[in-house]
Amino acid sequence: MYRILIADDEAIERIVLARKLKRFLSEEPHEILQVQNGREALEVFEAEHPQILILDIRMPGMSGLEVAEQVRKESRDAVIIFLTAFDDFSYAKKAFSVRALDYLLKPCDENELYSVVEEAVRIVKEAEGQLKGEEPSSSEDEAERFGDSEEVRKQEWMRSFIENNYMRDLSIQEISGRMGYSEVYFCKLFKQYFGVSFVSYLTDYRIRKACSFLKETDQSVRRIGCLVGYEDSNYFTKVFRRITGKTPTEYRTDAQG
Repeated sequence: MYRILIADDEAIERIVLARKLKRFLSEEPHEILQVQNGREALEVFEAEHPQILILDIRMPGMSGLEVAEQVRKESRDAVIIFLTAFDDFSYAKKAFSVRALDYLLKPCDENELYSVVEEAVRIVKEAEGQLKGEEPSSSEDEAERFGDSEEVRKQEWMRSFIENNYMRDLSIQEISGRMGYSEVYFCKLFKQYFGVSFVSYLTDYRIRKACSFLKETDQSVRRIGCLVGYEDSNYFTKVFRRITGKTPTEYRTDAQG
């Protein structure tokens, strides 16, 4: 059972978000908890231990950032997502200092939201199976590749890195570290270049590659899922269906006529 805590002082936004996630996660065993301020969020976290927290930044009594700081003192593995109307670099910087998975701005595109939530669920599943320690990345050599004015080269390096590594477990921490950037600066730069978050871009790219494999090879759906970075075939099918509107098998049947 996955528990997701939504903390937002805007009741309508909180309720709408909860409904969206309930529909989106209908095939997952989950419970959605809702609170209207930071203090309630911390109380519910301590009592119910939700694995995923979606926090607004500015809330009465205690901000989402303050909640996240307290949560991190108690849990290394809780997945934190910020969903806020405040596009402020200092907020985003603090968000990633508590190892937030992402920092989304309202109004948030549904596909971007769902991509981040999917990734959060994947992280929770992985943590409940076998915990993986973070591997430090050496960034000095990579950082030397870029000058301040080489925007095109930086964008192409990001694109190329994803294309060459999409099949394995990629994280914002790794790619930003390789470029020698902070996570928050990398996220802002990536969205500026590509128009979507890193997680959303990676998901879309993986599904495009899966479509090619389904059309051009006779490999099994499970094998293709592994080839594009999804070891769990059920999870792969769910993501594929959200992006394309079809299951991998249905897509292959239609594509092959």
